[in-house]
Amino acid sequence: MQVGTEFPPQTFRVTRADLVRYAGASGDFNPIHWSDRQATAVGLPGVIAHGMLTMGLAGQAVACWVGGTASIVEYSTRFANPVVVPDDDKGTEVVVAGVVKKLLDEGLVQIDVTATCQGEKVLGAAKAIVRPHV
Repeated sequence: MQVGTEFPPQTFRVTRADLVRYAGASGDFNPIHWSDRQATAVGLPGVIAHGMLTMGLAGQAVACWVGGTASIVEYSTRFANPVVVPDDDKGTEVVVAGVVKKLLDEGLVQIDVTATCQGEKVLGAAKAIVRPHV
């Protein structure tokens, strides 16, 4: 990997059914993740995906690029905007892309990650420090 290497974008579809499955797995049953009425009552545009689900999808993309989760040494991000998930069978899409930003000591590489939904950035300052397979 060289600085500037771009990874192919990966697209993840997120539906209301995915939110239900994630809520069951994580134990996060906050109604903003399933009830339009509750989500709009707190000022959201509608039901939103769990932030950790969005972060996990971006982490899954990184793992695919670098040969598995064992190659990820560090991963961090901030939540920039919510992923609004409509109440239909299509849901929405989160698109994750990445670029090698820095070559670090001990063979480590910094990948800057972007995640967008409907053209809006949903993760900010997302980066992964990885030890790529050679």
